[in-house]
Amino acid sequence: MCGIVGVIGTGEAAPLLLEALQRLAYRGYDSAGIATLVDGAITRRRAEGKLDRLAAALATAPLPGSVGIGHTRWATHGAPTEANAHPHGTSRVALVHNGIIENHAELRAELEAEGQIFETETDTETVTQLVDLHLRQGMAPIEAAAATFRRLQGAYALAMVFAGHPDLIIAAQHGAPLAVGFGEAEMYVGSDALALAPFTRRIAYLRDGDWAVISRGGATFHDASGEEVLREVRLTALTGAAIGKGNFRHFMEKELHEHPAVIGDTLHRMIDPGSRRAVLPDLPFDLARISHAAISACGSAFYAGLVGRNWLETLARLPVEADVASEFRYRAPPLAPGGLGLLISQSGETADTLAALRYMKAAGQHVAAVVNVPESSMARDADAVIATVAGPEIGVASTKAFTAQLTALACLALATARARKALDAASEQTLVAALLEVPSRAAEVLEAEAVVQRIAERIAEARDVLYLGRGTGFPIALEGALKLKEISYIHAEAYAAGEMKHGPIALIDKSVPVIAIAPSGPLFEKTASNLQEAAARGGQIIVLSDAVGAAKLNRIAAEMIVMPGVDPFVAPILYAIPVQLLAYHVALLKGTDVDQPRNLAKSVTVE
Repeated sequence: MCGIVGVIGTGEAAPLLLEALQRLAYRGYDSAGIATLVDGAITRRRAEGKLDRLAAALATAPLPGSVGIGHTRWATHGAPTEANAHPHGTSRVALVHNGIIENHAELRAELEAEGQIFETETDTETVTQLVDLHLRQGMAPIEAAAATFRRLQGAYALAMVFAGHPDLIIAAQHGAPLAVGFGEAEMYVGSDALALAPFTRRIAYLRDGDWAVISRGGATFHDASGEEVLREVRLTALTGAAIGKGNFRHFMEKELHEHPAVIGDTLHRMIDPGSRRAVLPDLPFDLARISHAAISACGSAFYAGLVGRNWLETLARLPVEADVASEFRYRAPPLAPGGLGLLISQSGETADTLAALRYMKAAGQHVAAVVNVPESSMARDADAVIATVAGPEIGVASTKAFTAQLTALACLALATARARKALDAASEQTLVAALLEVPSRAAEVLEAEAVVQRIAERIAEARDVLYLGRGTGFPIALEGALKLKEISYIHAEAYAAGEMKHGPIALIDKSVPVIAIAPSGPLFEKTASNLQEAAARGGQIIVLSDAVGAAKLNRIAAEMIVMPGVDPFVAPILYAIPVQLLAYHVALLKGTDVDQPRNLAKSVTVE
């Protein structure tokens, strides 16, 4: 993920910004930059590559000024060049951005018609130019920023400075984390408190939709409607572990709330803004010539692979087999040379998955790794890396890495379908548009957390829980059951809904919650029929569906989580969030160790 910092100080801001950026380097980046006000004018220093190159640029051409913003960028829209590095700016405003602006294409066309001149293809520059247009039209900075925020769709964190205003930073958050730090006649803003730890222990966190006006004297906070609101300033502990959790109780909770930003960052990396097509890194093989694929992974990553199998088969018409890595390597399946071997892992160090990789390479497969750690063994050994952009995941139970994997696999399926001429351009554009909506829809799901908390009270009393789903909903049911087992220690099983009558229905009585992944769509009526049968046996039916599906199942549902309406293609990404969130809140009620559940490790590096 990108990293954002801002400083309004009493001395030079650039050294503080550089130090803060170094603390954000764990997120991964390939360029960086800083902007300060020098005699009231915006001045920038940017560099491709690591922070030492930015430091060298600053040593050669220092940046004075006591107010500034900085950014570490992981290239998504545009190559990792100095020109594409943040901050983006005009003579009136400079800003840094983490996230994805879904409606940037529409805004860009509007702004170009107004005479705004663009220098890059990034979505971030659309925000810069929109603020600049408002300023050019005579608005004051606060008015211009507020008017801009009202036009933005998507998930984002922003910080901006204005020419001629050396005592002002404006920051905003929607679906991407941002913290404000309070010092002595100095103020700070950062993607997380870890970046601000050397400067202050007093931190306030913006909520989704908030924006803040920051000066040396403090900060005022506004909600999405523009009303001034209070945000608690809390004293943080000065340990990396405590600070890294922000205002959350656990790393898992923090990582759950990073879903919108992580999905957006991964989409940023894999959706071309100009053509609105799914794009992949340069591959050393031709997707059009791939005749079959084999997917292998472990745990949640394997469930992501099951969804990916569905997408590759239905969209790209590519035959795919999928198996857990610990079985795949010993089953020793015959693989015709020239196929695609697809491995999925958060750490890139899982022993069984690495063994599956070696087996695939020995069998003459083109091997691609969907992985979150680009320096990992898996990334080094694979022929191609499809990187997820989830940032470090500290909680043992995978959360945001799972939705990042799903997002990357969705883009892979679209690119493969296009290469195989199995999907026309109009259909691809429709599905890409659906993907680009997911970060903001994910933020909406998190806003309904109180409903999940209430349902958790029912689940926490259960001894056994049954999860059901069809199609791409079945792997999400598997993920829900796994999460509940991992962190609450409640026995849970997941089944394809159509298999319920072939045995699992014997388990159902009034003490058994039945959690159904049931978005409206082609398979909804079949799932609804299965749930009617479960309800007739006394099962406590808990439904995850959109408004259309919820209305049809309201009569039999004991509880309901009403989800945003989305294209069935992207539903598994979105529905992963509430099943993980439910497991988290059940674990809280059970009093278990959420971040480090018993008997489990984050990366399984031995068999």
